[in-house]
Amino acid sequence: MIRDVLQELSDVEEQMPYADGQLLGQLSARRLQLLDACAHLTAEDKVFLSRHAHRPKIGAFISALFTDFFEQRGDRQGKEDPSILGGIALFHGRPVTVIGHRKGANLEENLSYNFGMPEPEGYRKALRLMRQAEKFHRPIITLIDTPGAYPGMEAESHGQGEAIASCLSQMSRLTVPVVTVITGEGNSGGALALSVADRLLMLENAYFAVLTPEGFASILWKDASKRAQACEVMKLTADDLLNFHIIDEIIREPLGGAQRNPQALYRALDEAISRNLRMLCSADGHELAAKRRQRYRQIGRSI
Repeated sequence: MIRDVLQELSDVEEQMPYADGQLLGQLSARRLQLLDACAHLTAEDKVFLSRHAHRPKIGAFISALFTDFFEQRGDRQGKEDPSILGGIALFHGRPVTVIGHRKGANLEENLSYNFGMPEPEGYRKALRLMRQAEKFHRPIITLIDTPGAYPGMEAESHGQGEAIASCLSQMSRLTVPVVTVITGEGNSGGALALSVADRLLMLENAYFAVLTPEGFASILWKDASKRAQACEVMKLTADDLLNFHIIDEIIREPLGGAQRNPQALYRALDEAISRNLRMLCSADGHELAAKRRQRYRQIGRSI
């Protein structure tokens, strides 16, 4: 599994600065073998990397890609949901609205952010920011990384389904450009609520699916341990989804995952977002909205 490969790769690279002569040659050769193994990943390996503890989170993406980020909080109806991070920023000098799921870097942060699983208030905050972006003609960039919307009783009683549906409805009508990037996990309606976009980009080792592989295996085979088989059956990788015309572009990651060289990933993502925004910003807003709706009506017809 990729977990074992990454661990050995880390051990080898830690030894290399202190090795010399024959040992350094042996370590260098082993490092190349391990990197070659990282170039041939299974779907399960990619799901593992999408959840890697050191994979860049939304805060890192915002710091690397945008300037002058101003966070906006609250849905103006109930409470602040920190599992959705959103606000106004500059992207190469252009004002944009940035919205995305927020996970933590440790257990304490994950508890604070509900492990990236938004409640209705989070999606209503996102909806508020979308409407604001529409009013002030700002392009919207969304970053997807969630196990799914929070399924708790309180969330359901507060209108989880309605909040997600309202996001879907609003995004389908926006006349400003929308670019979505799936950076890690992208599960169920919790991910789709922020993914109705003109251009849907996906990091190489992210995944996008109706539910987690463990949930899929539990339902289909009554055995969550069959997640590897589920990963293959679900066709949830970036390469699968590009073949099915679900996504528009794959952003390649460093060998072994984004966590191994985040700066290289940020450069590639910056270029991709810039290129897509230039194309979209020159289009008529009402035509964008019409094409966006048509795009989602056609999904799955050729599969």
